[in-house]
Amino acid sequence: MKPTDLRGILQYIPRFREKTFIISVDGAIVTDENFANILLDVAVLRSLNIRVVLVHGASAQIKALAAEQKIKPSDLDGAGVTDIATLKLALTGANRLTHEILEGLSANDLRAASTNAIIAHPMGIIQGVDHLFTGKVERVDVELLQTLLSQGVVPVIPPLGFDGDGKTYRVNSDNVAVAVADALKAVKLIFITPTDGLFCQGKLIRQMLAGDLDALLEKNKCDFRAEMVSKAHHAAAACRAGVPRVHVINGSVDEGLLAEVFSNEGIGTLIYANEYQQIRPAKKKDVRAIQLLTQNAVQSDELLKRTRASIEKNLGDYFIFEIDKNPVACVALHTYSEHGKGELASLYVNPSHENQGIGRKLIQFIENKAREAGLNDLLTLSTQAFTYFQSKGGFVEGSPNDLPPARREKYDQSGRNSKVLVKRLK
Repeated sequence: MKPTDLRGILQYIPRFREKTFIISVDGAIVTDENFANILLDVAVLRSLNIRVVLVHGASAQIKALAAEQKIKPSDLDGAGVTDIATLKLALTGANRLTHEILEGLSANDLRAASTNAIIAHPMGIIQGVDHLFTGKVERVDVELLQTLLSQGVVPVIPPLGFDGDGKTYRVNSDNVAVAVADALKAVKLIFITPTDGLFCQGKLIRQMLAGDLDALLEKNKCDFRAEMVSKAHHAAAACRAGVPRVHVINGSVDEGLLAEVFSNEGIGTLIYANEYQQIRPAKKKDVRAIQLLTQNAVQSDELLKRTRASIEKNLGDYFIFEIDKNPVACVALHTYSEHGKGELASLYVNPSHENQGIGRKLIQFIENKAREAGLNDLLTLSTQAFTYFQSKGGFVEGSPNDLPPARREKYDQSGRNSKVLVKRLK
């Protein structure tokens, strides 16, 4: 699906309408040439009645200003010590950035407002070190943000917090984003960064349960890119706070925001708060999805072509593996009860979700179904993936003689000369 495909977007609208997205933008992305396209994507979200709050960082701007003024900042990410000189750089950099964002939103006919919604207090002295003007979020002014959102205004929140005495503190933008997402009960928190997502040991994490990410951070923190450790920690923290989905994407990718929100595949990393995938019986509305899923395999002669009528006739045999209510894989179990045999058929996983163990889960699922049905043997026919079934499913090579008579007749008529694989269940 192309992210701009209206039909593809429409399926998501009922789920997201009037829901809140928190979009946290790295300071370096605001100055990227693609930022104008990101704001255009925000305009698309708003046109679909999705409420949007923009949080932004400013470390790139502080670094640039420090170099320009020949000042060494005490801290860049808002988590360390912030001295008075660095606070002044943060104020200048953050305010400039907020203004650029407001200008960009105005160019897309979006109403927006910079807010003082983050109430903060000093981080204080930690392990004997006074963090001076570094603050931590005490609370979020939910009433202010909800008022703006209800009026169709996009709140823009800088990495600054304010206390009751009118003092300003520098706060970590990742922490601000999580606090706002928690306070507003957002359904999504999206970190827009200069990288493609979260990498561990050099490999992009496409999707992961928050608990698994916590465990990975505890054991292998050094395996994450240094500049993304904060994003990883805060993604997991957001899920623990009740945010269902956290996304980490590359802000330099055109239409990346829409591609992440409105497609099964996404472009970056998805961290989720609970198991968001399941195998369920296919329904009549899934027939087209089954055909679309398997069409490439049919064209490459990997799977036998099945007509819409034949799928509908045997719809009770089919199962769908879905992620966030979207079909990404399918499988079928055709039973020959009088012979005590079943056939695992039409197994296919969308290429965007390969190498994630989905195929093995479906094989195990069908095997369990066959056992529940009291079958003795599970069969599958394959022209190209037979080694997969042998290594991942425990099948062994059989012969056409293992097929029930009715299935043997179809086998002979097809001329495909598929290998017959067998797994003894009893």
